[in-house]
Amino acid sequence: MCGIAGFIDRTAREPQLILKSMTEAIKHRGPDDEGQWFDKETGIALGHRRLAILDLSQAGTQPMESVNRRFVIVFNGEVYNHNELRNALDARTTHSWRGHSDTEVMLAAFEEWGIEQAVRKFVGMFVFAVWDRREQTLTLVRDRVGEKPLYYGTFGNTFLFGSELNALRKHPAFRGEIDRNALALYLRHNYIPAPYCIYHNVKKLPAGKHITVRPGKATGQPIQYWSARQVAEVGIAQPFSGTDQDTVKELERLLLQSVENQMVADVPLGAFLSGGIDSSTIVALMQAQSERPVKTFTIGFHEEEYNEAVHAKEVARHLGTEHTELYVTPQQALDVIPRLPQIYDEPFSDSSQIPTFLVSELTRRHVTVSLSGDAGDELFGGYNRYFWGRDIWRNMGWIPPILRGYISQGIHSISPVTWDKFFNICSPIMPSKLQQNIPGDRMHKLADILGAVHPTAMYYDLISHWKDPKKIVLDSTEPATPLTDHTQWLSCNNVTHQMMYLDTITYLPDDILVKVDRAAMAVSLETRVPFLDHRVIEFAWRLPLSMKIRNGQGKWILRQVLYKYVPEELIDRPKMGFGVPIDSWLRGPLRVWAEDLLNESRLRQEGFLNPEPIQQKWKEHLSGNRNWQYLLWDVLMFQAWLAEERKRSVV
Repeated sequence: MCGIAGFIDRTAREPQLILKSMTEAIKHRGPDDEGQWFDKETGIALGHRRLAILDLSQAGTQPMESVNRRFVIVFNGEVYNHNELRNALDARTTHSWRGHSDTEVMLAAFEEWGIEQAVRKFVGMFVFAVWDRREQTLTLVRDRVGEKPLYYGTFGNTFLFGSELNALRKHPAFRGEIDRNALALYLRHNYIPAPYCIYHNVKKLPAGKHITVRPGKATGQPIQYWSARQVAEVGIAQPFSGTDQDTVKELERLLLQSVENQMVADVPLGAFLSGGIDSSTIVALMQAQSERPVKTFTIGFHEEEYNEAVHAKEVARHLGTEHTELYVTPQQALDVIPRLPQIYDEPFSDSSQIPTFLVSELTRRHVTVSLSGDAGDELFGGYNRYFWGRDIWRNMGWIPPILRGYISQGIHSISPVTWDKFFNICSPIMPSKLQQNIPGDRMHKLADILGAVHPTAMYYDLISHWKDPKKIVLDSTEPATPLTDHTQWLSCNNVTHQMMYLDTITYLPDDILVKVDRAAMAVSLETRVPFLDHRVIEFAWRLPLSMKIRNGQGKWILRQVLYKYVPEELIDRPKMGFGVPIDSWLRGPLRVWAEDLLNESRLRQEGFLNPEPIQQKWKEHLSGNRNWQYLLWDVLMFQAWLAEERKRSVV
């Protein structure tokens, strides 16, 4: 894993110093080495920070030139099938290999097949910038699902790109003008969806796309080389036709292959283990292919409703891993919060960013690479909304909207805290499928969606934080996203398929993968996601929904794979989010900090947010009658980021 940065600027004075400043800003992504490459005639500057994972020698140093000197690359990520590609290239012609890094295989592939055709052959996670001397073009490419980040933008005659905004900010041409429309999107989603960015003139390169830039010419539009929509539609139209047993066997084969490929490293390697289905499956498949105990890591909390460490420990004991756990005190977790605006270089407010950083920090003390179980929910139907939403609509969609509105008001009239107490009292006699963590919040979510006129409207309501963010962000208009632009939806009538697809192209790359990437790279830890091997994704979309959601449970097929390695009784329990008690912290140890950031006069002076609805939510939250932790955390993380932004502008 590494960090990349660069620019096209013929007029730059002291370009070496500018580029060094840009790469120094992302040193945490690559503390082991640095490199620069320039072409004075065209103004191209390519910078790299290296976290050495494969080929630790100087033969793996970047920027790297191809053997024929046509291509120069800076690359962040891993191409897991580089040995297969190396063999394929050797079968076509003789190559003089300098080392065994995937980077030089990529360059040889560009020489042999061209950039786009080569990228289609890559299995991995990556962003890279490659300069083609012959064509005089700079091509930026992002992996299929968006595991690795890439920002780019034009300021006057200067084109900038980098793994993080922290790098772009260091170029003297950069201007950080906040985009209020992007801010409105942030308050709805708790992240800013690609291609938007918190700044005007800057974009994120969307997953599965590449863009070509020519010095001195206007930047064109990104071009898609891999389409999640096409994969989903083809998979639904051409489902896997085997028996349950055949299907489970094939998924197990693909996952074993993906895990094996992603365990290749020249540095110590381990895995996050929460004890849930996804991470337990990855660890089980790792241990099945390892001659020594796999190193596993988990974070525990003393608050029982947030603690999965006991389950992770049981799974680790059964599999025989070398397990490390750390029980975090509230103070340790709270100490992370001041660092969040620096770690997440644009506003981001998924509160599980806190335990994600803590488990990354713990893991980095022991290994340099960690595998994770992310994406299991999106691919195999794990989120409660996939089956709760379907069941709710099936059972209540026939009820007249006006009556559903009254039911919704009735549920909302009882605070989440009271609902929690009610469920706790009734839990001994309540069916297991109705037993939920934080039931009060879930009841209020249920109330929110009862007024929906269609299942897709219900889904949009479920994934929205602030329901009408343009009333919160002054002078803003929400731009279109795949969630609102129906022309980007699947051509199918199944609302569950639609939800899973939309989550895969929005929530997964822009929330889950951003959360993990920034938290892990802040401590120079490489993370890998075996579920995101595109061959696994393509197979997952060929699975009928009955293979994913069965008997009121998600991830049926993934459970069958896992049960071959871990007993059911260690796994089967209500789904638990990876969170922290933000709700009580805001009423307790974070109250002074929050009140300062939410101060009405401060909000008015800054001029971005409307104080009235925010103050109302704050008062209701402090009273304990409502739990507005997610909406308030959205505002607080923007406010904290804005304070950090002003410090940078002063410097």
